[in-house]
Amino acid sequence: MNLFITGTDTDVGKTYVTTLIVRALAQRGDRVMPFKPIACGTREDAMQLLEASGRTDITVDDINPVWFKSRAAPFAATMIEGGSIDVLSLAERAKVLAKENDHLIVEGAGGWEVPVTADQAMSDFAALLGYPVLIVVDNKLGALNHTILTVRQVEAFDLKVAGLVLNHVRPERDAASISNRVVLEQFLACPIVAELHFEDEAIDIASVEEAVRLVSKL
Repeated sequence: MNLFITGTDTDVGKTYVTTLIVRALAQRGDRVMPFKPIACGTREDAMQLLEASGRTDITVDDINPVWFKSRAAPFAATMIEGGSIDVLSLAERAKVLAKENDHLIVEGAGGWEVPVTADQAMSDFAALLGYPVLIVVDNKLGALNHTILTVRQVEAFDLKVAGLVLNHVRPERDAASISNRVVLEQFLACPIVAELHFEDEAIDIASVEEAVRLVSKL
């Protein structure tokens, strides 16, 4: 299974969801490669993904080849720190990793359209890969607009949306977090493959795989 994970915004739980997926596959005995090509801020996410993979033959650098210390969009980070990002090279690296492993789980930086270079966004990187896309949603007031916009933008790149993961980032619930699922199921054709409550420790990996399998056949 090759999968690209994006979110409706930054800090919606992309790494949390990616970690749960990677861990579930690894615990089953599969050779899974997490790939977070660009990180801005700390490298804690990449270290978390390495631990979840259970592998000793890869390093944080393998998982996260491009790292900026600035907590900013990737393109902004290059302006602050200098340097550049070679999107094509990262996509080629991802495709090599996909051939070498049972699963390649790619986590994007920020949201779908976050700028990576002066003329490329994370969406362009995802398009180069062509993998099904899983969208992580911070299930709160405002999620409907952000989610519908993200799904439509992914589809505009002629990519398949495998589904949505509704993530409850906060322990408290409100009317929006309760009703969002029903509304999204009404407005969107893609499935909700999981609804994760605050600090859930597992995801139904069979549902994720089935969603990817179904869109891969289209």
